[in-house]
Amino acid sequence: MKHYIGKRKLLRIYIGSEDKLDGKPLWEVLLSKCKENSIAGATVYKAVAGIGAHSELHSFNIWSLNQKLPLVIEIIDTEEKIDSFLDSADKIIEEGLMTISEVDVVSYKHSCKEDF
Repeated sequence: MKHYIGKRKLLRIYIGSEDKLDGKPLWEVLLSKCKENSIAGATVYKAVAGIGAHSELHSFNIWSLNQKLPLVIEIIDTEEKIDSFLDSADKIIEEGLMTISEVDVVSYKHSCKEDF
């Protein structure tokens, strides 16, 4: 797995837990797109609280059945793969924020013994 080591791009997508596309949670759709594009890694984080584009506080409330929580999806891969993924992600995200930064991958361990 040494080909994952080195300079890579980190794409962060900020969306809401209630965001959907065709009835499916948007985060699931985005992860499926990651898999389709053979993205090296993607993780979805659920935040405790946040302020969105409309300056509205979204936070966990134990008494509320309807939880509007912020989600952050982090995706790491090469610049080419991130750029390609961005094209499809941008078309399906109606409200959200996307950022890209450079990261140095120093270690990537996997149970597979093959080194691609």
